[in-house]
Amino acid sequence: MATNRSGPNLSRIAASLGVSVATVSNALSGKGRVSAELGERIRATATALGYVPSQAGRALRTGRSGVLGLVLPDISNPLFPQIAQAMEYAASIAGYGVLIADSRGDVARQTEAINRLLERGVDGMIIVPRRGTRIADIGCPVAVVDTPSTPGNTVSADHWQGGRQIASYLCDLGHRDFLLLGNNPASNVQNDRIGGIKSALDPSARVEVLWIESIEERHGTGCLLGLADKAREGFTAFAAISDLAALRALTELQRAGVTVPGSVSVTGFDDLVWSPVVTPALTTMRMDMATIAKVAIAALVNAIEKRPPGESFEDDPLSGISRIVTATVSRVPMQLIVRQSSGPARPTKTDPSDGEPSE
Repeated sequence: MATNRSGPNLSRIAASLGVSVATVSNALSGKGRVSAELGERIRATATALGYVPSQAGRALRTGRSGVLGLVLPDISNPLFPQIAQAMEYAASIAGYGVLIADSRGDVARQTEAINRLLERGVDGMIIVPRRGTRIADIGCPVAVVDTPSTPGNTVSADHWQGGRQIASYLCDLGHRDFLLLGNNPASNVQNDRIGGIKSALDPSARVEVLWIESIEERHGTGCLLGLADKAREGFTAFAAISDLAALRALTELQRAGVTVPGSVSVTGFDDLVWSPVVTPALTTMRMDMATIAKVAIAALVNAIEKRPPGESFEDDPLSGISRIVTATVSRVPMQLIVRQSSGPARPTKTDPSDGEPSE
């Protein structure tokens, strides 16, 4: 979308007030000696005339592009467009644009994505790392958004707390037999969620963890996970570590005739856009992405703008030391969203295919 150039706008503001273009420029940039009263008049006139600062002019003055990079691990996962939207909005409020790159879950592509953004002159980056990877120094400020247990994490949802909260909720419903359904054991986020769940359970509770990728390695992509058998074994709480895994559990259980939540409860994480509209609507844990994005962008912009205008990061005497930024808040609580896929545990053993107590 085209934007107005700054030159004519500055001239119009100057002409309307009978001052020089230099005075207008100084007032709008906060530089030079301009009285408070005149500065306020200039800013008010600029707003009335719809003044739009020139990004190119800003770059020349400050040595900064006004653009941030955002590296995501898998844009096909419906969670990550939600993250991108929150980051772009927070960046725009701070006066920055965003370029997005997708690592497609591959370590080499993640490195390539980072290098491409550096070549385009971004001032800093937000990186949601591919599972199991750590972000080294890349030559510009970086905000890492993963999980609090990840070394160098800037800010993220408190996944451990989210696990504890969903476990406590299910325990209050009387569940004592838990099947935890994750995707890949290399994920720090999923391990923290599982760790949180386990930490909130009574030692007498029965807990089993199934990893989808491990099952698929043996039986093929999209295979049945054996969840109906698990229901027959007495598991009543199917706590998936993502909404995608929860949807798979819902589908498999219902096709096998296991009623949800009549015989078993199914819960997820992330509150994806379709989670309220599946049948039954999914009980899940929601991340406060607006707050996470606001905190990450604020920390990143603060690191960028502390550097004197025109000084490059290559000139940094601390070159080689990680530039991963820290934030005032490192973990943001998750929120329990209760819907129809969860309910009280059955008081007696049941045949999950008919939803009635067994004799």
